[in-house]
Order: sequence, then structure tokens, then C-alpha cells
Amino acid sequence: MTKFAQIFIDVVRIFKYNISAAAFNMLLAFAAFMLCRAIFFLVNYSTFAPYMSWALAGQMLRGGLVFDISALLYLNSLYLVMTLLPLHLKENSAWNTAAKWCYIVPNAIGIASNLIDAVYFQYTGRRTTVTVFNEFGNENNLLGIFGVEMLRHWYLAVAFVAIVALLWRLFKKPATKPRNLVAYYVLQSVSLIVFTPLSIIGIRGSATAGTKPITISNANQYVNRAVETSVVLNTPFSIIRTIGKKIFVTPDYMDNGEMVAAYDPRHTSVAGTANRGKNVVILIVESLGKEYIGFFNKNAEKGYNGYTPFIDSIASRSLTFSYSYANGRKSQDAMPSILSAIPMFVEPFFLTPASLNDVKGLPSYLSPHGYNSAFFHGGHNITMGFSAFAHAIGYDRYYGLDEYEQDSNYGGYDDFDGKWAIWDEPFLQFTADRIAEMQQPFVATVFTATSHHPYKIPAEYEDTFKVENGLEISRCIRYTDHSLRRFFEKASREPWYANTIFVIVADHTNQSRLPQYKSDLGVFSVPIIFYTPDGSLQPQVRNDAIAQQTDITPTLLGYLGYEVQYIGFGCDLLHTDGNGTWAVNYNNGIYQFLQGDYMIQFDGQRVIAVYDFKSDPLLAHNIIANIDAAPMEHSLKAIIQQYMQRMNGNELVIR
Repeated sequence: MTKFAQIFIDVVRIFKYNISAAAFNMLLAFAAFMLCRAIFFLVNYSTFAPYMSWALAGQMLRGGLVFDISALLYLNSLYLVMTLLPLHLKENSAWNTAAKWCYIVPNAIGIASNLIDAVYFQYTGRRTTVTVFNEFGNENNLLGIFGVEMLRHWYLAVAFVAIVALLWRLFKKPATKPRNLVAYYVLQSVSLIVFTPLSIIGIRGSATAGTKPITISNANQYVNRAVETSVVLNTPFSIIRTIGKKIFVTPDYMDNGEMVAAYDPRHTSVAGTANRGKNVVILIVESLGKEYIGFFNKNAEKGYNGYTPFIDSIASRSLTFSYSYANGRKSQDAMPSILSAIPMFVEPFFLTPASLNDVKGLPSYLSPHGYNSAFFHGGHNITMGFSAFAHAIGYDRYYGLDEYEQDSNYGGYDDFDGKWAIWDEPFLQFTADRIAEMQQPFVATVFTATSHHPYKIPAEYEDTFKVENGLEISRCIRYTDHSLRRFFEKASREPWYANTIFVIVADHTNQSRLPQYKSDLGVFSVPIIFYTPDGSLQPQVRNDAIAQQTDITPTLLGYLGYEVQYIGFGCDLLHTDGNGTWAVNYNNGIYQFLQGDYMIQFDGQRVIAVYDFKSDPLLAHNIIANIDAAPMEHSLKAIIQQYMQRMNGNELVIR
């Protein structure tokens, strides 16, 4: 054999056992990520399947390819460098074993995060980002919750073990002894030189010069609905690409004068004397999606009455809204929205550095007028950052698990649900007792907890409240409705009751069965109920207005009649014409803005969809070609720019 032929054979051998091994292992990891995507889709089949087509599936798979390549290059960067490094001394068993572990461990973490998100998506409607570590940083019950979920979704645990086992079994090791060092160094060096720019292109998601690296929002170009971006994305990418990123970036849509003319969040509440001195009780009910309330779904489906007979009775005597929405999808989104008129854009407000801004809320606005205030939540006192935010916006007292345990009239920790908080029934009774001790006028807010995953109720009610319509949460909603009935029964015997305005609102939605509540807008559909026992608010269902969580504080200030200057991204629903009301929420990189009969979806640069959401609740028909969306787009841009500018400039209060 000639020397040239031998060199050629050595080159082929090095390529076969070194370069091709790395390529094979990367393809193996890519297949694992695609399998995770298929599992993610199947677990959430009812959310995606009704809108799926072969054309859309093809687009989503193409998008998934882009985001998976980026994530896998991040996760496998150390392994690839170890494999392609032109250093023949590394070609030994110990080095190869270390490289294998550098391949298996990051990919296993990536696979686990993808599979976990198949379940967590059901509560957030999007892929997890880096803020999840702040979100649950103070929770001490995560291992228990994770254990329960492993049992409930055992097939995902089996899938994880099987996929990682296949990666381990099929992992291809490179050759351990290069025969021709010249050929080895040339080929390894060339491979590394070629691999480096290709990796940069793969991580950036584009080879076009001057373009920015892909971000989460780029997934929208492959889908028809914002929620579908979760199929295109993968969780490692979503986490990695949000590490260290500035969350609130101020856009330059228009100059400040034009921005203020288009939208100004500075308000002065309407003065009046009729309702001054009235108490305020806000009940933020965990996961109380509008779908669960029969009062709002009389024509939804034959024979469907919901799961809330007591809330139905309250709603029939209250001011309610046919079109009412949450501003976010998580519990952390609700408090700023409801109590400070600050919606969730991009990430939950008090999981971001902007949470250190000066901020006010309903209790601090009413404190100068003689109001006492208290916040109630039956979880651990540091849970979810609730106590910190309550303190920041002026609540005088916080009642949590610690305070409940100290009350000898109740069962203490024996009433803990084992995962999140005290069961709703005893904690609402405890809340009523503490409110009765408060000096009038007061602001009291309670955040319930039981109607939450893992959908457990007290043992004594297991035979009373059953799962209905295949929704596990249904029995929790029935239990919480029962708990609210008992709270109102107790409160109604107190002298403060008749002098109070009650607000019942959900923090966000949860499990869904009816198709209209699975749309990009339906997943934000929550009740907003204003109830006055003395009838000072006329009971009616308003069809002319659009209500959102950020309207609650402005509306209460307007109802009470104190002249208060405040920053708020909402409307006083009592003193704003229906045509002047609006709602906004953010979902997977898309802003949704409702006004009049229409909803626009805006990706930060352009309007991508327009829907007549009142006549088309399933959002089946994008009518962007038929509607001039420019006025709504201009208003939304002003809202976004005001929000970002004030977040970054610490301008959330009037000084």
C-alpha cells in the first residue's frame, strides 16, 4: 500500500471514529428533543389539535429545528470542544468517559425540563423562562409537589428514563489511538475551524449578517396562535436565552409628546362623597376561570351549569362584565394587576429588578383617608413573594400560615393542605374573624389557594365534591365556592358587612374544556364582580365595556370618591364610557389588545392578526386584511412604551 493510500485510510478512519461520532451523537440528541416535542404536544393535545393542520405542523417542525439546534449547541458546547479539540493526548478512555458524561448530563437536564414543561405549560400557557428560579426560590415544598407530579404523570418519568438510557446506550465514542498524527491534527483542526462559525450560526439561528440572535418571540413566525409557540420552542432555549437579559426594553415607537397624547397612565380619581368611608374586601380566588361559573355560561352548552352555585347567586346581584380578562397567566401577575393597576408584560413584575421601584397600590392610596389594611394568604409567609409585595404597596398587616397557626381557635398546621396553604374553608373563616377586629374603614384582601394543582380537597369532602366533566379542578372549585358561601354567611352577621364593597376576581385561569376558553383570548377570561350588599351599585351585566384586572383599583377609587392621583394602566369602569375601555395582556411574545369589537395581536413590531372577538370567540378568522388596525396599534404602542419607560425609569408613582 502506498504512503498516500495509507494517509487517506487514516483520514477516513479519523473522520469515521471522531468527527462522525460527534455528528451522530448530536443527531441523537436532536432526535431526543424532537421526541420531547411530540410528547409535549400529545400531553397538551386538546390545546393544539383543534387548530392543527399539516401545513401548520410543517411550519412548527421547521421552527422547532431552528430552536433545537440553538439549544443543543448551547448544551453540548463542552462536549463538542472536548471531542473536536486537536490534541491527540486526549484520545484515551478516561477522556472519552468524561466527554460522554459532558454529553449525557446537559442533555438529560434539557430532556427533563422539556418533559416537566409538558405539565407546567398547562398552568402558564408558555415555556418556562429563567424567572422560574425566582418564582419558586422561597418555596420549601417543591420536592413534595415534584414527587406527586411524578406519580400523576408517571409516563413522563418513564419517557425520561427511556430517552436518557437510549442516549447512553447509543452514544458513539471516538477512536482512542490515532495512527497518523499529521492526518489527525489536520483533520481535527479543520473540523474545529469549520465547526466554530457553523455553531455561531446555529446558536444565533441565522447566517444573515446584521441580524440579531433569535429570541423567544421569533417562534411566532412559525405559528398561527401565540400559544402554539410553546410547541416550536424548547425549554432549555427559553431558559438560556433569558439569563441575564434586560427584561424591560423601552421601544422607540414615538416621541414622548406623541406617546402621552396617545396614552397617559396618570389619573386622578373622580371625587364624590356618597361612598366615602366604605370598606373594601377583595377576594382573589385561585384559578377561578370564567368557564367554571354558570352565571357567565348560560348558553355555553346545553345542561352546563358550572361549579359555583354561590358565586352565581352573588353575580346575579352584582355589577359584572360579559368581557372581562386577566392581565397574566400566573398568580404573581395578579397582585400587581389587581392592586396596583400594573399589568404583566414579558415577565411577572415582582420577579424582575423593577420590583425594587417605588410602587403604590390601593392600600397606600387609601391610607391618607383613614383606611386600615390587611392582606391574607394561607401559605407560608414568604411564599411567591406575596408578603413582600403587600408590604411594598402599603398593607399594614399580613396574615399567613404563621398567624393562622398562632390562633388557638383553629387547627393550625393540621389544616395545611400538604403542598401550598391552609384549606380555603378554615382560612376564610379565620379571615372573617380578623376582619371583624379591624377598625373601619378598611381594605382587606384575601388570596385563596385550594383551587390549585394538585387538585386536592379536605378528606371530609371527598364524597361531597366529585370531579365533573373530566376536569380535576372542578371539585376544588366546588369546595372553594362552598368556602366562600360560609365566609359570606359569617361576614353578613358583622356590622361592617353592609358598609362594604366586595370584589371577586380570579388570579388566572386553569384547566379548560369548553373550546372558547382555550383560545388565545379565552385563556385570560376571568370574572370581575363588584358586589355591594346595600345595593349602591346597580346589579347589571355590562356588555358595552371591556374589563380587566388593572381596572379594579381605578374603579374602586372612583367608587369611593376620594380624589387620588395615581399611575395605573387601567380604567375607572364606573366613569368611563364603554368605548373607552380596553384590555391588554401578553402571551408568548405577543401583546393582545382589545378595544370595541376587535382584538389585535402585536409582536412588538407589527400587527400580525385582527379578530372580531365578540362574534368569533374561537378566534378562527384573522380579518387583518379587512380592518384598519392602525389606530389600535398606535394606542397599544403608546401603552407599551409608557410601561417600559416607567419600569426602567422608576416612574410608577406620581411624585
